[in-house]
Amino acid sequence: MTTSTYLDLNEKGKSVDESRYKGVIGSLFYLTTRRTDIILSVYLCERYQGNPKESNFTTIQRIIKYLKGTTNVGLWYPKGATLNLIGFLNSDFAGCKLYRKNTGGTCHLLGNSLVSWNCKKQACVALFTAEAEYIAVESCCAQSLWMKQQLEDFGANLDHIPLRYDSTSAINLTKNLVMHSRTKHINKA
Repeated sequence: MTTSTYLDLNEKGKSVDESRYKGVIGSLFYLTTRRTDIILSVYLCERYQGNPKESNFTTIQRIIKYLKGTTNVGLWYPKGATLNLIGFLNSDFAGCKLYRKNTGGTCHLLGNSLVSWNCKKQACVALFTAEAEYIAVESCCAQSLWMKQQLEDFGANLDHIPLRYDSTSAINLTKNLVMHSRTKHINKA
């Protein structure tokens, strides 16, 4: 699915069989454990399970066609990789056209292997891009700390877990303790 694809409620469109739509979405959810490249598309289509329309089903058919054309793509976990954990994150500002909320995404690599990923619509509406990125940083840090604790339970101690993101304003916000007082209005509940 391209980033310019816009899905909406489409209340005037022709309805499709809800149980069939849910069955296909469930099958695609199962595939996302191996095919992380379709996670965002599947989650976007999942939002419309309550009242699916033909336009939503057409999008699902495009995902299936994509899967048929890329059967040789998947995750690879090499043996003997190093235990370096690194987090990547990004967020878009008001990317959800329907509710004007931000979508934040994170992924974590252990060595060269992808071990954790997350793409979620944020709970609050940010006033500017730095807030959206700051909220995504918080989510990525929480996941990193949880993974660090899990790895320590297995005897692997990690002293340093770098996070990679591209927002200079969010980086400055996390580094400057005085600036944290300006984020008290962000309600993450």
